[in-house]
Amino acid sequence: MGRAAVFDVDGTLVDTNHLHVTTWWEAFRQAGHRVPMHAIHRAVGLGSEDLIVHLLGGRDRDEVDMLVAAHTTLYGTYFDRLPPLKDAGRLLRRLDHDGWNVVLATSASGHELSALRRAIGADDAIAATASADDVEAGKPAPEPVEHALELAGVPPEQAVFVGDTVWDMRAGTRAGVTCVGLLSGGIPSADLQEAGARAIYRDPAHLLAMLADSPLAPDT
Repeated sequence: MGRAAVFDVDGTLVDTNHLHVTTWWEAFRQAGHRVPMHAIHRAVGLGSEDLIVHLLGGRDRDEVDMLVAAHTTLYGTYFDRLPPLKDAGRLLRRLDHDGWNVVLATSASGHELSALRRAIGADDAIAATASADDVEAGKPAPEPVEHALELAGVPPEQAVFVGDTVWDMRAGTRAGVTCVGLLSGGIPSADLQEAGARAIYRDPAHLLAMLADSPLAPDT
């Protein structure tokens, strides 16, 4: 039976979390909302609408759409220069070589997802992508991870989910997979462990260096 290595993207493979913080902060500011950057940082990893509700409470449809559009426009100015985290592409290619089905599970979609994949530069190693367009509920609901498993054709016990936020760890835990946390998104190790991470690494480069002793070790 095959195995699936499921990856979040923002903050896990591409160094974008603080770009999201800045552009959400500006989108909120333009709409007259004062939201501390540290609060936005803790909410990154939620889908756009869930992030707004988490930070501002319930909003009418027009305001949600306006805030999402503002963030999309502001963040889109970085699409041609999104920075991959060190060895992100090498890690995915190594896992593909080792027989893992590499699947992305992300709240990004459309042009944003295309820009992220260009930044990673490892499309040859990515078997499938579960995007925001494919599920009704985003993380921390398990649906994004469950859909990734469906695409890979493997059960939860044959999968590992790698992410950088508590929302990732909660989604993976609820989906029944082994969760690996990365510190590259800026969330403390203790928070990731409390949310379900079975192992913690600094970034993709550290995980790649420690692969033999990690939950993503090759079959022996």
